[in-house]
Amino acid sequence: MDFKKRFGFIPLVIFILAHSPICNASDEKLTLTNLRCDDRMNPLGVESEHPRLSWIIQAAYSDVKQTAYRILVSDDPEMLSKGKGNIWDTGKINASTSIQVPYAGSKLAPAKKYYWQVKIWDNHGQVSDWSEPASWQMGLLATSGWMGAQWIGYDELPESDRIVPAAHGGGKPEWGTLRDTLPILRRRFTVEKPLKQATIYISGLGHFDLHVNGKKVGDHFLDPGWTNYDKAAQYVTFDVTEQLNGGANALGVMLGNGFYHVPAERYRKLTGTFGHPKMICRLLLEYADGTVANVISDGSWKAAPGPILFSSIFGGEDYDARLEQPGWDTPSFDDGAWKEAIRVDGPLKLICQSAEPLKVMDTFTPTRINRLGPAKWVYDLGQNFSGIPAISVSGKRGDMVRIIPGEILDSTAAVSQRPSGGPSYFTYILDGEGTENWQPQFTYYGFRYLQIEGAVPEGEPNPEGLPVLTRVNGLHTRNAAQTVGEFHCSNALFNDIFQLIDWSIKSNMASVLTDCPHREKLGWLEVAHLLGGSIRYNYDIATFYRKIVRDMQRSQTDAGLVPNIAPEWVQFDPDFRDSPEWGSSSVLLPWYLYQWYGDKEIVRESYPMMKRYVDYLGSKAENHVVSHGLGDWFDIGENGSGSGYSLNTPQGITGTAIYYHDLTVMQRVAALLGYTGDSARYGQLRERVKTAFNKVFFNEETKQYGTGSQAANAMAVYMELVDPQHKATVVENIVKDIRNRNNKLTSGEVGFRHLVDVLEAENRSDVLFDMNNRSDVPGYGYQIAHGATTLMEDWTAIKTLGNNHCMLGHLMKWFYSGLAGIRPAENSVAFDHIVICPEPVGDVSSTTASYHSPYGLIRSVWNRNGDTFELDVTIPPNTDAVVYIPAGAGAKILQNGKRVDPHRVTTDGHGRQAISIGSGTYKFLVTE
Repeated sequence: MDFKKRFGFIPLVIFILAHSPICNASDEKLTLTNLRCDDRMNPLGVESEHPRLSWIIQAAYSDVKQTAYRILVSDDPEMLSKGKGNIWDTGKINASTSIQVPYAGSKLAPAKKYYWQVKIWDNHGQVSDWSEPASWQMGLLATSGWMGAQWIGYDELPESDRIVPAAHGGGKPEWGTLRDTLPILRRRFTVEKPLKQATIYISGLGHFDLHVNGKKVGDHFLDPGWTNYDKAAQYVTFDVTEQLNGGANALGVMLGNGFYHVPAERYRKLTGTFGHPKMICRLLLEYADGTVANVISDGSWKAAPGPILFSSIFGGEDYDARLEQPGWDTPSFDDGAWKEAIRVDGPLKLICQSAEPLKVMDTFTPTRINRLGPAKWVYDLGQNFSGIPAISVSGKRGDMVRIIPGEILDSTAAVSQRPSGGPSYFTYILDGEGTENWQPQFTYYGFRYLQIEGAVPEGEPNPEGLPVLTRVNGLHTRNAAQTVGEFHCSNALFNDIFQLIDWSIKSNMASVLTDCPHREKLGWLEVAHLLGGSIRYNYDIATFYRKIVRDMQRSQTDAGLVPNIAPEWVQFDPDFRDSPEWGSSSVLLPWYLYQWYGDKEIVRESYPMMKRYVDYLGSKAENHVVSHGLGDWFDIGENGSGSGYSLNTPQGITGTAIYYHDLTVMQRVAALLGYTGDSARYGQLRERVKTAFNKVFFNEETKQYGTGSQAANAMAVYMELVDPQHKATVVENIVKDIRNRNNKLTSGEVGFRHLVDVLEAENRSDVLFDMNNRSDVPGYGYQIAHGATTLMEDWTAIKTLGNNHCMLGHLMKWFYSGLAGIRPAENSVAFDHIVICPEPVGDVSSTTASYHSPYGLIRSVWNRNGDTFELDVTIPPNTDAVVYIPAGAGAKILQNGKRVDPHRVTTDGHGRQAISIGSGTYKFLVTE
């Protein structure tokens, strides 16, 4: 190969300098951090009987591997301080396992708090100190754990008026508006003795805000997460010890609709109702003397209409501040005029919300304000995102301010909701007392612009005496999954593309991974598996994806179908309900959770669902070919436009390829779980599907699949459907098609993910660079050039389609695994074996990337300047890595000034030399 052409320099010498101090390990500290239980730190509401414990090892010396561990678990932190675990003491276990260690001590009691710590031994003979203690608190493991708590509300929808499943669209005229009362509920109680701890377990449907003694509890938004409410509802656990007082106290709960009840007003994607708002709770009071008391939801609670007049997950929210009842959530409030709450029916199964909640994660201030009329102003927040507006306003009692959110402006510079669904708006009616602060509570939207009517910005002429806006913000809301990745490079367009994709991912991380944050807000499942490899580099999605998997479990039909959306509140037409590229998330996501996080239990739990879905696909196949569904959604046709359904690739190729891939995964999963008979059966079926696929779709003369589209050939290569003797030619056909189109892409969301992965795996990152380092043809740069700040629904940047969809964001994975070169090794689990293989292509002169894996920080930083290439690498303890260095055979490799044993170095055939390393921080230098 032409090394100079590919990498931009000719290497002569490689120096490898270990950053880790050159010292005796006995002089250095071995510490343990980030103790996690079921992938959360100090979680509340754990429901597993065998929670899985993990920790991160930190060491100031290199090549560290754990050789043994000891875990203590106690129900009393004082015992831990004395080195005792009265609930579980593992003793010294000779094992390297530092993630997903299953608890195996005494039976865990519901609602009880447990404390734990760990120490380890390593391969250098070092022993760590005990870690700082961590904890977890159990949830309510059975109905009896609710201590008789009942679902209560202000009123109840008759069973005959439920609309389940929901209707697609506006519903029937005879249903009326479905307006409901959005209530507030309260309960006064007494703390009789000094408290040790107070924990509340609460669910409110569709959503709730909990108040204790006049203040909202926590910083969550839209609790609890969405579910199929006929199967289960989630409850949320809060520690409220610090918010309670000795003596009189009060609980207050505000309720909203969410997807539980969608009114038949304004814009909505679906219309339906499981019932009117309701709540259930148990407050556990644990006194210092060892006694306990409970406050539960029952008929002793009081209820009244709240100040929220209208709330729709799609259509917005109206709030009348004149209806506020100051102090309603305090113990001194007089609730004599309130009615008694009524007992109502609710979901029979309650499960703890174990995924991260939604929160306000960013605040935007206007970058520009434009006047459309005397009482009509448009605020540009500079970024499209998911969230809500927040205002501060003063004016007369009864004045009304309306806020219309939107992604784009029309030809008159007014907000347009054509691509996002309208009418949807927020209304605030002033109380008239000083400066009033308000933001919606139980809905959200996707927007960049806010059109505010009925008020004027502070400092503007106001001859009509309208309300004055002293503050306008946009509050970005999303799933609060921890950010675990960082990427930056010298190519400005790639940095902009990274932000474009990232904002679309963040905007669609709700309690499900949505398709868009406005028009639909549904959990379309193809994105979860196609984009998962990109998302996991940026965010810790272990708990988020487990929630998606369980949504699929509860949505699977008796026939085995996993519908295209989960939860499935509405049943769409056949292709939009049953597409194998969508439903296969039910097979792939549990497997990915094992590969990415080492979660074997979710695989075991999901195995029945996975089996039934693969059997279902088999029942739909004709001679092993699966041809139904949506195919390579929103690809680019020969006329340069997309239309949704695939224009270039037959559905039989995408459908059968994903079916084959499902069988490949099932063969491996069955072997992992010890089901050898199933594994053999899936292997045999897999071979029959491969034979049928090649017989129907492979052209022996041209070495093309189907139409020869980028998607068709790439999926065949990725899924390993291509016979080995043809693989190189099929890959070259992919490259030839791209080059013949002047490096233009044609694949849609299904095909493009696999195209990116194949080109990276086949060492053609140069092609990916040429395809994406441009703004003149449909693609990422084209969208940015047309003003996008989030990914659009279509490569061709049609603004009247959705402007905030994450489904095309697959290049993000290549930024990490290609440009930066941070990859899991083959058969790695949770990055226990790592590959660092940077691709210095095109004009990219430097790249910085890091990923906080379950084992710790992985970092790759490279820079090329003239004939010099520098690479800094960090590998976490308890893992190892192979680093591929852009250097031809014959280059000298020195480590700490001494030449490395040539037997440690191999050449990979692609102009790179490979060297194996252990944990630590290293600097590699290639120079002429």
